[in-house]
Amino acid sequence: MDCQLTKREIRDLSKELGLVTWDKPSYACLLTRIPYNSELKVEDFIKIEKAEKYMMDIGFRSVRVRCHEKLARIEVDRKAINKILNEDLLQEISIKLKEYGFKYVTLDLDGYRAGSFNEKDWKM
Repeated sequence: MDCQLTKREIRDLSKELGLVTWDKPSYACLLTRIPYNSELKVEDFIKIEKAEKYMMDIGFRSVRVRCHEKLARIEVDRKAINKILNEDLLQEISIKLKEYGFKYVTLDLDGYRAGSFNEKDWKM
């Protein structure tokens, strides 16, 4: 802020310097993965954190796992929808997220978008 650099300029300079984080996706608080007015439970935050780390480890850089109690709603970048729609990969993801404590695992066909709980008329 003191240098009056934009986010884009910081990313460009980071790339020039060879920093591996130059194109790292932004990462909001885990609270944004839980619907408004929901009871906040430590175990849900643990499930979300494990699920998102797993999804990133298998190659999904822009990903959110929204927690609707026992249901995981996965949002991946629209460009990655074709990648995730592999039958074996879907099965692997489902098994892994169920190991973390989710009972149901779904894919949001609208893809990843920041603030999806803020969308007009959003209800589960």
